[in-house]
Amino acid sequence: PGAPVPEALDKAGIQKVIDDFRRATVRARDAGFRVIEIHGAHGYLLHQFLSPISNQRTDEYGGDFENRIRLTVEVTDAIRAEWPEKFPLFIRLSATDWLDGGWDIEQSIELARVLKTRGVDLVDCSSGGIAPGAKIPVGPGYQVGFAERIRREADIATAAVGLITDAEHANQIIADGHADIILLARQMLRDPYWASHAAKILGAATRPWPVQYQRAAD
Repeated sequence: PGAPVPEALDKAGIQKVIDDFRRATVRARDAGFRVIEIHGAHGYLLHQFLSPISNQRTDEYGGDFENRIRLTVEVTDAIRAEWPEKFPLFIRLSATDWLDGGWDIEQSIELARVLKTRGVDLVDCSSGGIAPGAKIPVGPGYQVGFAERIRREADIATAAVGLITDAEHANQIIADGHADIILLARQMLRDPYWASHAAKILGAATRPWPVQYQRAAD
């Protein structure tokens, strides 16, 4: 209640979305960025098309799996056309909606297989966000299983995310082959030098501190 009422995009609106992603890619490339991540999770537009809960369209962008993934695939193609092949392209997916009849891990695996053929290099495996009422078993590493399944069954690199705050835990996820990288957000806000502290805890042979800070670090 009180939230804006969604309005279905017409064909021109869908094409504008695709063109906007393409133009954003050109700006990122020309600005010197070297990695792009497409946000297809957490109830944002691409996720709204993917999930049967939110996608009630009756045209070629709604209904069965192939139709619901169509916009994500077209956006990916538009981005990859402008993004140099040597630079990685990631996508963040909500691997499951945590709701009956919603997007789920099996569909995420199948989408990952498709996107790999379109030039996506890594799937960032998150979850939820499409609708209220989802019962999510939140805890450290609660989404790691999604990264492991997509990595194994779609044969694509994955990132594990979600309440991973401990260096040993992060390292074990990689050592066990459940994901290829760990992505952190809130923990890096709490501790901007988390990576340096983790390197020390894990005994990595590195000098990660900025040279201006080195006297304090030694």
